[in-house]
Amino acid sequence: MAVPRERFRAASSPPRALVSIILPVHNAEPWLDECLKSVLQQDFEGSMELSVFNDASKDKSMAILEKWRVKLESSGILVVIGGHDSPYPRGVGYSKNQAIAQSSGTFLCFLDSVFTSHGPTVIMPTWFCSRAWFTHVGPFDEGGQGVPEDLLFFYQHLRKGGGVQRVDQSLLLYRYHPLAATHSVLEATIWSHRVSFLEERVLPGWAAFTIWNAGKQGRRLYRSLSAGARRKVAAFCDVDKNKINKGFYCYEDAQERPKPHVPILHFRAAQPPFIICVKLYLGLHYSWSTVLDKERVSTMPLPSQCGGSWDQTWVEHTAE
Repeated sequence: MAVPRERFRAASSPPRALVSIILPVHNAEPWLDECLKSVLQQDFEGSMELSVFNDASKDKSMAILEKWRVKLESSGILVVIGGHDSPYPRGVGYSKNQAIAQSSGTFLCFLDSVFTSHGPTVIMPTWFCSRAWFTHVGPFDEGGQGVPEDLLFFYQHLRKGGGVQRVDQSLLLYRYHPLAATHSVLEATIWSHRVSFLEERVLPGWAAFTIWNAGKQGRRLYRSLSAGARRKVAAFCDVDKNKINKGFYCYEDAQERPKPHVPILHFRAAQPPFIICVKLYLGLHYSWSTVLDKERVSTMPLPSQCGGSWDQTWVEHTAE
């Protein structure tokens, strides 16, 4: 859903804080105390502002926010709370955009209350970025439930010239829970966006490539490609002798005649570049990475372009 960019132009008045912590909240009562405690416990020495947008919560989220407002402001952390009490929430993207619009910091740190695992080591612009960069790339898609607004923002980040930065430390703690908005995004939706972006940004530069995985995921990727992209698939490769001995994969549903027969090779006989198909066992999505040659591996990029350094450890809980 398109959002007017004018809403996010920099305010003429000086920022009240160096960093604005952006927190969308929807029915976050079970996790909100721990989330706000993590803000209070930060050892960042610069000025901070917490900008919260309450997306039609029906639980005690607002009462918890007001309780913590006193604690945070007495510690020197400014607190801005906005929201609405409509019958239904507007979604994560809308709430983030609203929290950003009411904030003032030079940098934006996104403290969503949904996600738990340690890591990662690749900085995401949907975790931390400058306000100037957000204005250049954003805003978040406001399509609501089922829309992967963070993934779409990342892709736009890359289109706008954003880069990738790896750091050798854990930056976040994630929490997943059954009611998280993450679970409203269908795996098929993620897959569709990823295949489209692969064809947009990677495949145009290749005359041919190999799909590493002759099993279900490799074949699924092949079938998901456009006809033009499928014609660039030189082979599948694998280590499974049964698949290799079969010799080829026939795409039975193809409209072309004769139907495509794609060779299945041992990986040592295959030629780069490769797309390696991987199934993630997190109850979430499937993934792949690109390999440009057999010595140098380059994973499909996760985002960065932070617009500044930020080496604090944050606890990320998603209230949306």
